[in-house]
Amino acid sequence: MFRLLLGLALCGGIATPSGVRAATDNQLAINADTGLAIGGFDPVAYFTEGKALFGRPEFELNLDGAVWRFNNDGNRGAFEHHPEVYAPRFAGYDPVAIGRGRSVPGHPLFWVIVGQRLYFFYSEQTRSAFLADPGRIIDTAERKWPDVAHDLGQ
Repeated sequence: MFRLLLGLALCGGIATPSGVRAATDNQLAINADTGLAIGGFDPVAYFTEGKALFGRPEFELNLDGAVWRFNNDGNRGAFEHHPEVYAPRFAGYDPVAIGRGRSVPGHPLFWVIVGQRLYFFYSEQTRSAFLADPGRIIDTAERKWPDVAHDLGQ
């Protein structure tokens, strides 16, 4: 099932760097062709369902220049009231890369929740590296994020 979702996601262009731009307000990686945040995946479902689920067009929310999709109206409402809880940390960029001073968009199928925050990763390898020492990587990424985010806005 994972391979099927990954194949669909890659074929759909949600992970292609040429189709991603950074929003000026919050540096969120947004698909330039569709305007979708996090490739159309429901950010709340990671918390409530424990898996990556595509959102549905009938449950969209426009926020800060991005179109967020949700699997149901309850998830949309939860996100609308608390986007700071459900939006991916570091605007969806890979914290391992941020720790190295680089901005690499994470992929919605490579994810983990640590400390009640959602993190996306470029690959399974960077996800595994993160899981080996999440505290150190988060601390490093937190220190470097202001500079990386600043460079995204230019």
